[in-house]
Amino acid sequence: MEVVLRKYGNSTVAVLPPAVLKNLGIKAGQSMILKTTDEHTITLSPKRKFSLADMLAQCDPKAPPPVDMALWDVARPAGQEVW
Repeated sequence: MEVVLRKYGNSTVAVLPPAVLKNLGIKAGQSMILKTTDEHTITLSPKRKFSLADMLAQCDPKAPPPVDMALWDVARPAGQEVW
């Protein structure tokens, strides 16, 4: 499908036809992620919303804590922390 780039204020926009928006399940005002490649292609995908349950499901509760975590116990205040 061919689209024409248009000037909109100081920006340039690509207009997506309503059928494309409906097919992809996206709408005006929705946050998207835009990526470009070295081959000069553009990928536009919906910004994913994570829930706490989604993030916790990716964690391994048996994994050891990071090595540098011990530094938190002996670190000196760097600003105006309340003790």
